[in-house]
Amino acid sequence: MFSKDTYIKRRQQLANDVDKGLLLFIGNTESPMNYADNTYRFRQDSSFLYFFGLNHPDLVGIVDAESGEAAIYGDDYTIDHIVWMGNQPTIAERSLSCGVNKTGTTADLVATLAKARSNGRPIHFLPVYRGESKIKLLEWLNIQPSEIKEKASLELVHAVIKQRNYKSDEEIVEIEKAVNTTVEMHLAAMRMARPGMTEAQIAAEVEKVALAENGGISFPVIATINGQTLHNHYHGNTLESGQLFLLDAGAETSMGYAGDMSSTFPVGKTFTSRQKDIYQVALNSHEKAISMLKPGVAFKEIYLESAREVLRGMKDLGFVKGNIDDAVTNGAHAMFFPCGLGHMMGLDVHDMEDLGEQYVGYDNEAKSTQFGMKSLRLGRKLEPGFVLTIEPGIYFIPQLIDKWKSEKHLTEFLNFDKLEEYKDFGGCRNEEDFLITENGYRLLGKPLPKTIEDIEQERLKAF
Repeated sequence: MFSKDTYIKRRQQLANDVDKGLLLFIGNTESPMNYADNTYRFRQDSSFLYFFGLNHPDLVGIVDAESGEAAIYGDDYTIDHIVWMGNQPTIAERSLSCGVNKTGTTADLVATLAKARSNGRPIHFLPVYRGESKIKLLEWLNIQPSEIKEKASLELVHAVIKQRNYKSDEEIVEIEKAVNTTVEMHLAAMRMARPGMTEAQIAAEVEKVALAENGGISFPVIATINGQTLHNHYHGNTLESGQLFLLDAGAETSMGYAGDMSSTFPVGKTFTSRQKDIYQVALNSHEKAISMLKPGVAFKEIYLESAREVLRGMKDLGFVKGNIDDAVTNGAHAMFFPCGLGHMMGLDVHDMEDLGEQYVGYDNEAKSTQFGMKSLRLGRKLEPGFVLTIEPGIYFIPQLIDKWKSEKHLTEFLNFDKLEEYKDFGGCRNEEDFLITENGYRLLGKPLPKTIEDIEQERLKAF
């Protein structure tokens, strides 16, 4: 945890930013895999972590917007728990570490909420993403699960985003811990992958690096020879020389802060000539996007320029024809680049995605509905303190090629005969994490090899 003063100041700011009422933060519970006592790794709700810092299940925090007073509610363990878990701090003892002196049981919480409702006080809560939390809102506030999205407090959402979007110096230190571990995860893969290995073996080694740092993974590892599938979590294939291997993986620290990086490298010692051609175009787009990072620039404009850079390179290789600006305006880049350029990152790998991309990534501006661009999670103007990823890629998706070809879609910009020749290519991307500074940007963590020469040099260590 950070010092208790950090959490006290965060809650004070929150109380100042919400007019009146109680601000309800529902911590996560243990989540069973197949029976109650066999649980998944516990992960606390990120907003609860941000304002209360306690990585412990079955807690609920309340901040009184008018008085600024905070309280934590939950039930202490009994001897029946302690014989299995060892001695545990009481909730009152835990709460002191985040500067909260008022605590109570779950029954006390229910009474507190009932009293507030009877007095006509607003009870603000954030959108919830777990079924257990929806059931609690039904039991405590008589809000049906179907009504939760509508009744979640936009005032509280905006107040939380107002703080969490801007990373403090102590948060940056923690994020860089996650990013540095993430770099080691990718280096481990580059240094071990060889023909005859399975994707699962590499994924296991990657996750091992994160666990060894007393943390975990910030999302399920993507380790695949089928990089054209953007979020491919299948690990059953055997690697063969001549293939590309795409790794998208990130570490999470014990405090919950995330790293997120992608790398692409040949299964053999070197890239093939056509792999070099495509990889270099993707890397050029990546570097172009990085060069544009600074306060005041809309991330949507960086995305569009990165898309133009992809199409310029693909035109040189014979995949694209016509005017590049017109091609991007009409969405032709989505044949190769059907996703976003990056996203905010912090306590969540897609930071605050549970609160709504339109608020976090767009400052309530309208998002595009165009295929490809509609997947851009961040479009707003950049500001100092933002932490984000850059991850353009090039993907040859056979199903998308077939669909657009049969529909004669964007034939004025796309050479489908050439695309047919690359249906077996797969996909490639690089991803790095950046802090927006007062004058520009700073790469977070240690650099990861990304040029063709540096990757091939690193690959020699696997043979």
